[in-house]
Amino acid sequence: MPDAAYYASLPRTRGAAAALLQDDRGRVLLVKPTYKEGWFLPGGVIEHGESPLAACIRECQEELGFTPRLTGLVCVDWGPPNGGHGGADAVNVFVFGGSVTAEEISGIRLPPDELSDHAMVTPEQIPELAAPHVARRMIPSLRGIAEGRTVYLEDGYEPGFGAALRLTR
Repeated sequence: MPDAAYYASLPRTRGAAAALLQDDRGRVLLVKPTYKEGWFLPGGVIEHGESPLAACIRECQEELGFTPRLTGLVCVDWGPPNGGHGGADAVNVFVFGGSVTAEEISGIRLPPDELSDHAMVTPEQIPELAAPHVARRMIPSLRGIAEGRTVYLEDGYEPGFGAALRLTR
């Protein structure tokens, strides 16, 4: 049986979960953190022993003050090691799609120590507001929702599976 030293030597990957919530006009809910630049989807780090779905729901409850109506997983985005993940070798971000009503939007209660604002934006506005790595993820996610599929990304980009499959044969 492998020992503790073996497990300690294995790569570490962190996880995050976010909600891509749209209203009946197709606008997306973004939040503005107080501790970093740009606008983001509601969500956050997956805690130890927590599933991505549970993390997404918990983060929305904490950040927005309500439990979102989620319809399913719309994106998994693998982020490479870059030193910005607290020493993790990589990060996996799970994005869940869902909807938000006008009543929920008007009742949003942001935690003032964490978030300073929220906005409903059109998909066209996302690249000018969101951090680049977040914007790269949202556009394919919205396309996946429209096509009824989950997208897989690597650092915000869809990999070319045809070439990858040829290399493994």
